[in-house]
Amino acid sequence: MATPTETERELITQTVLDYYEGWYDADIARMDRALHSDLVKRSSAREQGAVLSYITKKQMVDMTAHGEGKGDGADRRLDIEIEDVSENIATVTVTTSVYHEYLHLVRTPDGWKIANALFRSV
Repeated sequence: MATPTETERELITQTVLDYYEGWYDADIARMDRALHSDLVKRSSAREQGAVLSYITKKQMVDMTAHGEGKGDGADRRLDIEIEDVSENIATVTVTTSVYHEYLHLVRTPDGWKIANALFRSV
């Protein structure tokens, strides 16, 4: 496991904060900034077994614009664990009162972006 520099940790953490706080606050600029254009966000609902549903960046930004995450932000605690950084990729685990999520980020010319997400509701 690579040890990220403090600057890398701060930049990755800011991307995760843009993602979650953008969702909670219906802030499409922050959500848009956090997500890679080819984002695929997946969820496996317990009642569906191994069936995966997915969300694209456009869908995520649209849901944010409609305020779908506003009710999720009552408890703003985020446990952000940067698991690994290897050059231009990173893995982050985030636990909130509402979600448990595994994020894969990629460093782009515009900064760190979330490219993949796998989550479940708590």
